[in-house]
Amino acid sequence: MRAKSRPADRIFRGLSTAAAVSIMVILAGVAIFLIVQAAPAIAANWQTNASLTTGPTANQANFWTYVGPLIWGTVFVSAIALVMGGPVAIGIALFISHYAPRRIAGVLGYLIDLLAAVPSIVFGLWGIFVIRPFLLPLTVWLNHNLGWIPIFGGQASATGSTLFAGAVVLAVMMLPIITSISREIFLQTPRLHEEAALALGATKWETIRMAVLPYGRSGVISAVVLGFGRAVGETIAVAMVLSSTYTISWRILDPGGNTIAANIANRWGDANDAISQGALIASGLVLFAITLLVNFGARAIVRRGNKGAAA
Repeated sequence: MRAKSRPADRIFRGLSTAAAVSIMVILAGVAIFLIVQAAPAIAANWQTNASLTTGPTANQANFWTYVGPLIWGTVFVSAIALVMGGPVAIGIALFISHYAPRRIAGVLGYLIDLLAAVPSIVFGLWGIFVIRPFLLPLTVWLNHNLGWIPIFGGQASATGSTLFAGAVVLAVMMLPIITSISREIFLQTPRLHEEAALALGATKWETIRMAVLPYGRSGVISAVVLGFGRAVGETIAVAMVLSSTYTISWRILDPGGNTIAANIANRWGDANDAISQGALIASGLVLFAITLLVNFGARAIVRRGNKGAAA
C-alpha cells in the first residue's frame, strides 16, 4: 500500500523539480542569447565589412580564421596546465588523505581550500612579477638544450610572456579544485577494502593503487574535468600574463599566445559596433560549446569506467 503523501513532501518535491528545471532553462537561455548575437558576425562577409576590417577582427578572412587560433590557444594552454597541475593535485590529495598526520592534513587542507579564494587578478599579478621572471632561465635552458623537440623549439621569449608561463599560472589555479574533490573521494574509500589489502601483505602504495584509486576513479575524473573547465574559462590572469597573438603553434616558449576568454576581455573595448561585438560573442559561443563537449566527454568516460568496474 502506497504511503500517503504529506504536504511538506509535495512542496519539497515541487521546489526540487523547479530548481532542476531552472538549470535547463538558464542553460538554454544562455545558448539562445549567444546564438542570436553571434549569427550576424558569423554570416558576415569579413572581406568587405568595414567594421570587421578594423579593430579586434582586422586582417581575418572569416570568422573561423579569426577564432581558430583562439580555440587552439585555449585548449592547448589548458591541456599543458592540466598535465602539470593534475598529477600534483592528485598527489596532494593522496598525501592529505592517507599519508599526512592528522594535524598537518587539517592545516594543509585548509590552505588548499584557501587557495581557491584568491582572486584571479592576484594570480595575474603574481604571474607577471614572479612567474615570468622566475621561468626565464628555465625557458632559455629548455630552448637551448631541448629545442630539437618541437614543443620547446623556436625563438624563446625575452620577456617570459609565453604559453608556458600562462600554463604554470593556470596549473596553480586549478590545484585547489582538483585537490579538494579528490581528497573527499579518497576519504570515502571503504575502510574494509584498505584493510583487506593490508591483510594480504600489500604495501601502502599497493593498497592505494588496488583499493583507493579504482574506487575513486570516476570522482577523480570529474575533479580533473572541473579543473580543466576552470582553466578553459579563466580570463584575467591569462590576459595579464600572455601577449595577444593570433597564431597556431606547438611552441610553448615563443612569445605570445591567446585564449578565447582573454581575447574577449582584451578586445571588447575596441569593438565599437554590433558586428565587431558579435564576433567576440561568437567566440564566446565557441567557448560555451567547448565546455559542453568536455563535460559530455567526461560523463561518457565516467559511465564507461563504472560499467567496467561493475563487470
